[in-house]
Amino acid sequence: MEKIILSLLLLFPLPLAADGLPDLGDVSQTSISPQMERQIGEQSMLQIRASERYLDDPELSDYLNRLGQRLVASSSEPGQAFEFFVIDDSTVNAFALPGGFIGVNTGLLLLAQSESELASVLSHEISHVTQHHLARMVSGRKYDSLAALATVAVAILAARSNPDALQAGIVGAQGGVLQRQLDFTREHEKEADRIGMGILQRSGLDPHAMATFFERLQTATRLIEGNAPSYLRTHPLTNERIADVGNRAQQIPFKLVADSLDFQLMRARVIAAQKTPQDAVGFFEAALGENKFGNPLAQRYGLVLALLRARNIARAASELDTLKRLAPPNPTLAALDGNIRQQTGKGSEILEFYRAALKQYPRHRALVFDYVNVLLSRQRHDEALQILDREVALDGNNARLYELQARAYSALGRRQEAHHVLAYHEILHGNLRGAIEQLELAKRTGNDYYQLSTIETELKQYREILEAQRKRR
Repeated sequence: MEKIILSLLLLFPLPLAADGLPDLGDVSQTSISPQMERQIGEQSMLQIRASERYLDDPELSDYLNRLGQRLVASSSEPGQAFEFFVIDDSTVNAFALPGGFIGVNTGLLLLAQSESELASVLSHEISHVTQHHLARMVSGRKYDSLAALATVAVAILAARSNPDALQAGIVGAQGGVLQRQLDFTREHEKEADRIGMGILQRSGLDPHAMATFFERLQTATRLIEGNAPSYLRTHPLTNERIADVGNRAQQIPFKLVADSLDFQLMRARVIAAQKTPQDAVGFFEAALGENKFGNPLAQRYGLVLALLRARNIARAASELDTLKRLAPPNPTLAALDGNIRQQTGKGSEILEFYRAALKQYPRHRALVFDYVNVLLSRQRHDEALQILDREVALDGNNARLYELQARAYSALGRRQEAHHVLAYHEILHGNLRGAIEQLELAKRTGNDYYQLSTIETELKQYREILEAQRKRR
């Protein structure tokens, strides 16, 4: 628990401005260290995780992070910490936050027609981080504040669901800053293109896909975001950029790179979630019908998901049986199998099923979460806590883990620990007041000296942060 506490305390190491980000004031003379970039990114992620647009889907998140880490391993900074996440937004966009946080819209997942095309976007964003473009933009220049720059992606996200917030919050406070940086940003884009193509090639993916995707993205941007202010186009595409990428690709021998099944499954997963259940069933039936299109395994996976949403459990189970006969072993399909087993009453052997699946795929989060939920439903709380403690030690920034821990602690009557981990859950959703409330409840509901000491330390720091925010308003 100590390791987790320390990592969470580090989320707020700097004085905070009213917008919840580190208040660095005039940063024209400030050297932005990698540690500071990470802190700014952490602060921005608190806001993003609190947004309803943040898509907490362990299947999509696991896939994106597997692909992303494959690319990071071929970058100039393979030791840099990265986190890839999904935004539930049909517009075509991706963005990098300071410190290695990279967001991808569901719209971009659907626009990419190959895994290499998706990877070309990720490698571009990775290059923004490894080249420390944020620090280079700030160095030697005078800006209103680094906080405004660091929250651009968060502001764009909010503006898409609330246009009024755009006019009130971005144009006045940040529009001028971004406009002054526009030319410099284009230089960053060209550099990220060049370095990203190298990452693609070293990762065994197709570097030609970057030019192909940029051409498709340019067309989609004209159709989808043609009326957006130019400074909100976080990656302005120009004919010069597309030509430059195309020329570079021509110098690289072409090699056919097949998509992974996971890429196709994730695209089907997004389609199944975005359409109504009935429309999704119709879409995938057509894909598997006489005029077949797409990957048949992925289309049948999408059909099973759509049938589950339509509450047609019996047919979903039948279609999954067909899929299991046709598809190679896969953790995403194993997680779907477990989900259907729970809903079809095959519960007698469900624990054995999850134990075997996790032995084969120990780090697949969808399986972990489902197994823990099964354990909790069967009052096997101590077993659930053993798994959750291990997972939290590996990923202390996953809010769902703390929520599950709280359920287990509450069921065991360990109220102090339940409130304590709920404070972490609130912190990771950007709710500082809620975290303080949970810590105050934890202080009143237990007498463990070690925990009380930790709670007192956290309460003191969180109250100081809250008071600093109040004074700056």
